[in-house]
Amino acid sequence: MAKIFSRKNAPAAAAKPTAGPATAVAGVTANDPEVSTLAAVAVGRGPVGDVAVDQAAGVVVTANHGNGSISVLDAETLAPRHLIGLGGAPQVLAVAEDRAYVAISATKYDAVMVVDTAAGAVIGSYPLAFSATSMSLTADGKKLFVGRTDDDSADVVVIDVTAERVGTITLPYRPGTSVDAVSVDAEGRRLYVATTGLAGSALLTVDTGTGRVLRRLRLASPIRDLAVTAEGLAYVLRSDRRHGGSIDIIDVTANQVADTVLVGGAPTQLTVSPDGTRAYVVDYDRVAVFDTLTTELVDELTGDGRPSCVAVRADGRRLYVADYAGAVTVLDVPGSALPLRYTPFLATEPIARPDVRELSRAV
Repeated sequence: MAKIFSRKNAPAAAAKPTAGPATAVAGVTANDPEVSTLAAVAVGRGPVGDVAVDQAAGVVVTANHGNGSISVLDAETLAPRHLIGLGGAPQVLAVAEDRAYVAISATKYDAVMVVDTAAGAVIGSYPLAFSATSMSLTADGKKLFVGRTDDDSADVVVIDVTAERVGTITLPYRPGTSVDAVSVDAEGRRLYVATTGLAGSALLTVDTGTGRVLRRLRLASPIRDLAVTAEGLAYVLRSDRRHGGSIDIIDVTANQVADTVLVGGAPTQLTVSPDGTRAYVVDYDRVAVFDTLTTELVDELTGDGRPSCVAVRADGRRLYVADYAGAVTVLDVPGSALPLRYTPFLATEPIARPDVRELSRAV
């Protein structure tokens, strides 16, 4: 079992900073006239490294690298509610049930901090032996999976937030292997782990009950992000300098690639809508909106700042886009009339949109 705890004492939270009023900015806009910008504000704490939304609590949380804090904003207006100092740089975060779980990295320690988003206070922490690279929370908010990479190991920390117990899932390791992304399925029974090494990348299927790796699917270029839908599909975002970006659509039951779509550019993050009909891809200077059934690019979100991360609300009706300038935009997204079921990718005519360039399939 890998070492979990690195120090006897949990890190102390930094003094609580003042949230202050939000400054309105232009934000990002969509080409699609049915997608409207509701609000856009400058958080003003440096680049936003990650963003997550808690629909039940009505808040969106941003990881602020500039001053080692997170911001808790109203999910509709983006008005600031709390600014919480963490004592280290936030790397990744997940939210549920009025709680934010934030992996931080500091000079003397790494940890997962637990924040009460309603009270605006740090209420606990789980020290780690080395830095977190990715995070996924079960739908009921009871288990947190944290991917980690060290000089000589790669594993996933499992935190039972109800029982306050911590364990690890050890992964097959070769020199140079890193954990790029983790995503737990809707039932919490399978964890999908994206790894990249010197010999290529792989998608691992892990039984969360036993911690055993059940399957491995080898892929070519480095993996940037991963999203798993209730329909049994995994969307794996890959990117390298030679081939640019691509999305592999993987049938996780069959453990095989069903389709691959080239997206170009240098994408870094991927989020899929809850109904599985839209994929939002963060690229260098835009967020590309991808129709998962037709494999077509249907919209682009652009603005003054370079996008850094996106999050979509549980009902799919709100999209949050953060950028490297420290701004956050919330957009209203129309509901989908498509059935919530897996459909083989249809050979349809390209959508006629002169202002949006089309995707081409990989060969």
